[in-house]
Amino acid sequence: MRWIQLLAASLLPFTALAAKKPSPDRFSDFHAKSSSGPLKLDDPTYAKLTKSPRDYGVAVLLTALEARFGCQLCREFQPEWDLLAKSWAKGDKKGESRLLFGTLDFLDGKNTFQSLMLQTAPVLLYFHPTTGPNAKVDTQPVRFDFTAGPQSAEQIHAWISRQVPADAPKPPVTRPINWVKVITVTTAILGVVTFIAVASPYILPILQNRNLWAAFSLIAVLLFTSGHMFNHIRKVPYVSGDGKGGINYFAGGFSNQFGLESQIVAAIYGVLSFATISLALKVPRIANAQAQQLAVFVWSGMLLCMYSFLLSVFRTKNGGYQFWLPPF
Repeated sequence: MRWIQLLAASLLPFTALAAKKPSPDRFSDFHAKSSSGPLKLDDPTYAKLTKSPRDYGVAVLLTALEARFGCQLCREFQPEWDLLAKSWAKGDKKGESRLLFGTLDFLDGKNTFQSLMLQTAPVLLYFHPTTGPNAKVDTQPVRFDFTAGPQSAEQIHAWISRQVPADAPKPPVTRPINWVKVITVTTAILGVVTFIAVASPYILPILQNRNLWAAFSLIAVLLFTSGHMFNHIRKVPYVSGDGKGGINYFAGGFSNQFGLESQIVAAIYGVLSFATISLALKVPRIANAQAQQLAVFVWSGMLLCMYSFLLSVFRTKNGGYQFWLPPF
């Protein structure tokens, strides 16, 4: 028995050294586990991570990812939160910023949700250090509510950067390359370039056709001068009843109009333009003198009738308009 007592006595110094051995640093322990993303927490680990004294900061996302809870915002923001935590851990491998990221789902932290009296999710909490050079007197966490809707990783990064000490490193968000998008865009560009190269002998003559551009320009001019944009901006009715079972095609006053009215005015301007162009370009090219004289009378008569009708439209819209021209 004596040799057992001697053995126990010889082991006493080593037992004392083991008892005096400091407990492992909480930050180092959690930081080693968060190298691949935010820590997945439950009630005990949340309490251990956020308890005081604490010489590091903690950003915890309280969320509800289960489909039965119907939190669409939680599911939309979770990938952004994971991206932010991974980017921060990758840019601060040595933990110089003294910041940890964690995620506490409702299923794993019901007691925590009840103690914080949370009725909505997601909620982001930032815990400042309670000891050390960057300690805060107020131990209550800073809360970020998602009242403005879904947030991007860059937006939350900016908010967290305002909470951490100014001299602490703030690794930027690094998004992975979207190879599907790159390949899609590259393929689309190559396809367009190939199509242009193959079809250019057929497309260029069309694009260089002056008559085509003149027609497009004339149509655009007629649309805008007849009040087409006014109709879209004011959402005017197409026609209106006159109170007697009939239909009004023209609205009273120069500051009002109907949809059909602008189309009628555009048609009048189109006929006037076509008649003018014909008199200026087509009629002089007619070789037969009698046919040319007849064309002059026809197009001139059309100009007279259309312009007379246009003046009558002005009188319809405003009874004080005093100009007129026969036959209308």
